[in-house]
Amino acid sequence: RVCEICGQTVAYSEIDRAYQDESQTVVLTKEDLESLPAERSREIDVVEFVPSDQVDLLTLDKAYYLEPDSKSPKAYVLLRKTLEATDRTAIVRFTLRQKTRLAALRVRGDVLVLQTLLWADEVREADFPALQEEVTVSDKELELSASLVDGFSANFDPSAFVDEYQVELRTLIDAKIEKGEAFETEETFAPAEKGGEVIDLMEALRASVEKSKAARAAASDKGDADGAARDAG
Repeated sequence: RVCEICGQTVAYSEIDRAYQDESQTVVLTKEDLESLPAERSREIDVVEFVPSDQVDLLTLDKAYYLEPDSKSPKAYVLLRKTLEATDRTAIVRFTLRQKTRLAALRVRGDVLVLQTLLWADEVREADFPALQEEVTVSDKELELSASLVDGFSANFDPSAFVDEYQVELRTLIDAKIEKGEAFETEETFAPAEKGGEVIDLMEALRASVEKSKAARAAASDKGDADGAARDAG
């Protein structure tokens, strides 16, 4: 919050967001952002069911566990078992914090997970000229490399790894608190904004499926009616 020109601290009320391309910068005020149409739909639209191995790990973003309805978990279990049996992942579209999101609905153990996906234009393609060159790897080099891999082979256990930076940071914070270098949060900062609306994701997904069924049924009925009208003519 320090001005790069004068070195003075800038108040939060004087800070706006901005978009910068190669040569220009556009300032976006709070009023500008509020003028955008807000997405408020509570539905989860199922776009398609795709083979699970087609979902590139590079596109996976934040994950959310879907909790089944305690009164009727059958639909939840049925969907989970169906995805497992068919080895498919549901690609869905939904709204989170007033933004349209694309997500993968997949199975993790006994739980359904909704994992947001990066949009296609958010994933950069790797373009390294060096990889276009012809490289010769001998059998001996490949054998030595494989033996090195074998020497470090193991089953992955995330709990075996610790974020050392976070441990050291926590130690530093605790030390500052003990020295009295902390201050009261509410007295220093304005109250935090209210969080986003909690959505019953399973209910929204169920509503989307029912809506899709109704649309297909209506289209089928219309086709039958058109056929009958032609026969009568």
